[in-house]
Amino acid sequence: MLKQLIECWSGIVNKILIVLALCLSNVFGVEFHSYEEALNLQNSNKKIIMMAVTRTNCHYCEDMQEKVLEDKEMAKWLDSRFLSVNMNLDIDELPLGLKVSFTPTFYFIDADKNVVKKIPGAWNIKDFKDLTKGIK
Repeated sequence: MLKQLIECWSGIVNKILIVLALCLSNVFGVEFHSYEEALNLQNSNKKIIMMAVTRTNCHYCEDMQEKVLEDKEMAKWLDSRFLSVNMNLDIDELPLGLKVSFTPTFYFIDADKNVVKKIPGAWNIKDFKDLTKGIK
């Protein structure tokens, strides 16, 4: 019984930490939305959804978050072009039947729910900007 209680609380604490991290990312980096919220926003502004697929304790995901997505100028640039969504494979079920081989992987989804580009891996600011520049 105690083990189940600890596991339950551990799950709750992990979810709280993820929500807190997402809230803080709005202050320090890219503004992340839930997938449902991004779909609703996409109806009115037609921006492409940038879905970052990550995993808990993924070193490359953490590097990408810290070095690229939390960079103030890069975040501003990405937010002006995309509606960003962060999906954690350890918690979230991916929509649209999406599958990933490794994390992070970035999917770019248009208003018709078509994947217009997939970018696997972690990148530096310049390379990620170059890879995302032409996505419309």
